[in-house]
Amino acid sequence: MNCMTMAKIAVTLPEEQVEEAKRAVAEGRARSVSAYVAEALTSHGERLGLRAYVDALIAEHGKPSKQDYAWADEQLTRTKRRRRAE
Repeated sequence: MNCMTMAKIAVTLPEEQVEEAKRAVAEGRARSVSAYVAEALTSHGERLGLRAYVDALIAEHGKPSKQDYAWADEQLTRTKRRRRAE
């Protein structure tokens, strides 16, 4: 995010979200409240992009079958086992 042009804005958030952002800074999970919010917005945009991609795949190929889900679960389980063994 260092090479981006920055703009200062004011937003209104629920107190719980503000406290979570401050907690993330205090715990070293974010450089600042602004960085925390910027990362959240980036993640949200990425999820929207992924959702659009999945929607396009479903439109083209149809919804995954039970067998497709079973295969995906098997692959994820194999990956988890492999990572634990490393």
